[in-house]
Amino acid sequence: MRKKVVSVILSMAMTASMLAGCGSASGGTESVSTENEGDAEIKDEATAKAPSVSLDDLPEKIGEGIVKATPEMYADVDLSEHKTVNITLIGDTPAAWDDVLAKTNEYLEPFNTDVDVSFLSWSDYQQMYPLTLTGGQVDLIFTAPWCFMYTEAAKGSFFVLDTDFISKNMPLTNKYQAAESWDETTISGQTIAVPSNQAQPMGKIVAIRQDLADKYGISSLDSWDDYMNYAKTIAEKETPESGIYALAASCDNNELWDVYRQQENTFLALDSDYFDLIYDYKEGSLPESSDIQLVYATDLFKSYAHDMKELADAGAWSRSALTNTVTDDDAFGNLQGASIAWNTSVFTYIDQAEQTEGVVGAAYDLTKNNLVGCECYSNNDMAIAAGSADPARAAMVLDILKNDTYLNHLWILGVEDEHYTINDAGEYTETDKAGDFAAYAISASWAIKNGDLKEAGGDPRAEKVTESWEERVVNNPTVTFVFDDSNVADYKAAVSAVLNDYVPMLELGLVDDVDSTIDEMIKACYDSGLQNVLDEFNTQYDAWKATR
Repeated sequence: MRKKVVSVILSMAMTASMLAGCGSASGGTESVSTENEGDAEIKDEATAKAPSVSLDDLPEKIGEGIVKATPEMYADVDLSEHKTVNITLIGDTPAAWDDVLAKTNEYLEPFNTDVDVSFLSWSDYQQMYPLTLTGGQVDLIFTAPWCFMYTEAAKGSFFVLDTDFISKNMPLTNKYQAAESWDETTISGQTIAVPSNQAQPMGKIVAIRQDLADKYGISSLDSWDDYMNYAKTIAEKETPESGIYALAASCDNNELWDVYRQQENTFLALDSDYFDLIYDYKEGSLPESSDIQLVYATDLFKSYAHDMKELADAGAWSRSALTNTVTDDDAFGNLQGASIAWNTSVFTYIDQAEQTEGVVGAAYDLTKNNLVGCECYSNNDMAIAAGSADPARAAMVLDILKNDTYLNHLWILGVEDEHYTINDAGEYTETDKAGDFAAYAISASWAIKNGDLKEAGGDPRAEKVTESWEERVVNNPTVTFVFDDSNVADYKAAVSAVLNDYVPMLELGLVDDVDSTIDEMIKACYDSGLQNVLDEFNTQYDAWKATR
């Protein structure tokens, strides 16, 4: 849903070929500025204006051969002057970034362009991201539903794309981007970002220190109750001895919540920061608006919050978890935590932990009989800033990063033969220097992925997990519903402020009384205008559902 920013895409290569074009995200969104208005229905490539240079000689699909961008493809972009495109990404700067950036700018010399890249670190991106868009010179910026996409779109912070702009300035994207993906970054009829070009299964699992589990007689985890027992055992017996927390939580426990709610086959009809609306999936039917609830008003979340308090009181994580700046993933990899939760990206951190002799990791699907949701195209995106000095030039750079084989692989995998090698089948293998630039190390790589890269000899444990998902993948049936909150934006912002105050501490169990805290939060939400938002949502949803 949100905070799992550092690892959400690290597992893309593990499942890239498993399910082509599967589903997309929940339909949460907000209103956008009317600047740069145009026809944003970028769905039918056949209607787009042909580029000045024919692309017929290029491979039909990404991954079927080498794609090389040339300046001639961008005849509509004024390249007469040398310009720098400023790019803002989130996350920490890889050790080998200077080398990757130098090779990028060398490659872009024929386009009379270079790029300058700024990283907003994991520890402060939430504070710095909005300030960067208002106070800095930004041309391209990473965004996502969990990274300010809706709130910044509502402010008019992103340049609005239309079919003509895409065909003129992003001819490769026009050719290769999945047509259905554009719906997911189209808000109130305006397309405000370019989504990734890959959708895939995204089940939720937990990873643990199996060596510690064995130490205390726990052979495997098969259910949520098994995880609770493991966490309490580590807190009671291991933490006092070694200082290793059962889960080195940071900021919230939203990832573990996703594992928990997967037990009940739920989907989100609105996923907008902590303002989440949830419903129980019923095969073959859309939910009624009356079936869609605020997550935190459900018995399911209340039960989860009680479990989190039980773990917090047992000492499963630090009492300062609300302000921890080290992610739970990094803590697990550094042997400071004994479990993490998310998708198959957990195997990256298992591998990291297992570099220490005697450490053995394992991952468990606690919901083997439940549906597996599908990661959306829009879970990671790149947007052109509304304040860009040259949107066309920025679009060209993004087009090359997304589709040119050399630059795409450079930004996803690093320098070939230094950070990775690639075989004749197009499968990559990380080298012993991959720590300086690991696969999918930077946020841009998540947004420019195309599904053409697969790791050679991937972790068989990960492959076993993903294979088990194949028959259980379900697309969110409300995916094409988009909520326009323009009539209730102030109410929604006020409710979101309440949720941001309460939800993290409830998810971490750092409250005296769960029930009274939830009641207090829900009352504050209604006092802030929640009913106005729900009424508007229901009106729009019912109108949309009537057309299905």
